[in-house]
Amino acid sequence: MKNVTDSFVSLGHWPSAGSFGFNTDILATNLINLSVVIGVLIFFGKGVLSDLLDNRKQRILNTIRNSEELREGAIEQLEKAGARFRKVEMEANEFRVNGYSEIEREKLNLINSTSNTLEQLENYKNETIQFEQQRAINQVRQRVFQQALQGALGTLNSCLNNELHLRTISVNIDMLGAMKEITD
Repeated sequence: MKNVTDSFVSLGHWPSAGSFGFNTDILATNLINLSVVIGVLIFFGKGVLSDLLDNRKQRILNTIRNSEELREGAIEQLEKAGARFRKVEMEANEFRVNGYSEIEREKLNLINSTSNTLEQLENYKNETIQFEQQRAINQVRQRVFQQALQGALGTLNSCLNNELHLRTISVNIDMLGAMKEITD
């Protein structure tokens, strides 16, 4: 600490021995400030910088390891693909040796199978269309019924006054009573 104080004393200009003053020498004060800031950064930032670099190093090493594993996997897949290619190539040679009759037969089977599949798909499509049409018709019927019911209720509510409303209720009650007597 004494060295730091001595550097301030030796670099600075003190107007008189017992008083306090400002150092007006810009170069000296900037160099002192920069040296202090750089010293503090080096002292305190060294550990942080070291940790950051170690973390970066570990990420790079992990990336390299992952790349190596991927490369090995890709090489293995390439070898498998090469083996499959050789197998397919041998089968192709066998087809050529055996002739094109086998290919024509497979082609006809495939065409027939595709035709059957297309026919089934067409049937499924028609059934789906019919189902969707029926569902749409049912939805429309339900909406029309709801709207008619709401309209009828609105008409009834607007036409009925309290007296007519009470009379309708008592007539319905009488009808229910008569129905009950008939069933008993």
